[in-house]
Amino acid sequence: MIHLDHVTKQYHNFTAVHDLDFRVHAGEIIGIIGHNGAGKSTTLKMIAGLIAPTTGTVYINGRDIQKHGVALKRQIGYLPEESPLYENMSARQYLLFFADLYALPRADARRRIDELLGSLQLQDPDKFIGEYSKGMKRKVAIARALLHDPLLLILDEPNSGLDPLTSFFIIQYLKSLRHSEKTILLSAHNLFHIESVCDRVAIIKNGKLLVFDTMETIRANLGEREFQIVFRAAAALDYPQRDGNYLYHTHAIDAITAMLEKISANGWTLVDLSVQESALEEIYVKLMTNPND
Repeated sequence: MIHLDHVTKQYHNFTAVHDLDFRVHAGEIIGIIGHNGAGKSTTLKMIAGLIAPTTGTVYINGRDIQKHGVALKRQIGYLPEESPLYENMSARQYLLFFADLYALPRADARRRIDELLGSLQLQDPDKFIGEYSKGMKRKVAIARALLHDPLLLILDEPNSGLDPLTSFFIIQYLKSLRHSEKTILLSAHNLFHIESVCDRVAIIKNGKLLVFDTMETIRANLGEREFQIVFRAAAALDYPQRDGNYLYHTHAIDAITAMLEKISANGWTLVDLSVQESALEEIYVKLMTNPND
């Protein structure tokens, strides 16, 4: 669906994005993460066709977004990090106004707006937007991005500044779109949300793409696994204890195998065997603090 073909964006002597080259398949939910100033928003704006690359090409369904912008933008829903609304309109009036811009038939527009208001739990849709909380305003902005039922949804920090409950609701709503065959690009600082909802994750540092893969592969290549065995023995042993049981920790699979054999040979009782894998946040911090990247 999306192909960034060696895309670079420069502002005078500053390179905001450097030689990004990757593909996004239709129906995927992709997380884009990086430090402030890494080039995430610039990348999303180039994909949305709002700014042009200095070099390289952004393709949407095989077509250059800069050459076919008008047609392709009809397939795109874009939510910027900062999204001012017309606060002297009600939510319903505001969405009807944008439906007219998209040339949606009025009956279809009203039906679509009612669907979005319901699914986003947007209360009091006839109240002025200026009277809404920040979370409600963000829901209106998301409804606007979805109004024309786009194939590609680009969300730049959709949970920015929201309380945990509203933020959780929006992430759950995005998960519900997984079955709608929409392709979703999501930038967020909450790495737990990225990890929980995205099919693949792109990590950008100083405008360069460091990693772009599934969480399973990222953990296998960059993370660590810690194994823990909990066992019981009648004899006094030189292992840490908790609740009357002994604990054994290791990162090595061979050591786990050897310990299990030892427990069996000595007649000790295996209580539990668990594996703890690195969270995305741990891997991200390691990459961001590595001076060689």
